[in-house]
Amino acid sequence: QLQLVESGGGLVEPGGSLRLSCAASGFTSDNYAIGWFRQAPGKEREGVSCISLSDGEYYYADSVKGRFRISRDNTKNTVYLQMNGLRPTDTANYACAVREMTGPRSDLQLFHLCRLNKANFWGQGTQVTVSS
Repeated sequence: QLQLVESGGGLVEPGGSLRLSCAASGFTSDNYAIGWFRQAPGKEREGVSCISLSDGEYYYADSVKGRFRISRDNTKNTVYLQMNGLRPTDTANYACAVREMTGPRSDLQLFHLCRLNKANFWGQGTQVTVSS
């Protein structure tokens, strides 16, 4: 049974940093992609960043490029999102989600996950608030 547990959210001042963690369990292989998504009240969910567990290929939304960094630790089945230079517009509930890779091309799988939000399983989310 797949399970995703997010942690690391909180309140931070503009310009500050946070690191989110998504701990996954119930996987039988590394043939998955995990992504971070955010949704603010009244706004659509946005795929922030996604990574393939098998080859490390990644995707970033334009809104976070150069500020956020996604990484994985396959020994711990954990994906991290390091968020630097946080802005009030980054305030949202951040959730991770997993997609089983259904084809050989990681870039297409990441597109389906991060751009089309086609995930197999979602975590509950953690709140990130950027405010002075």
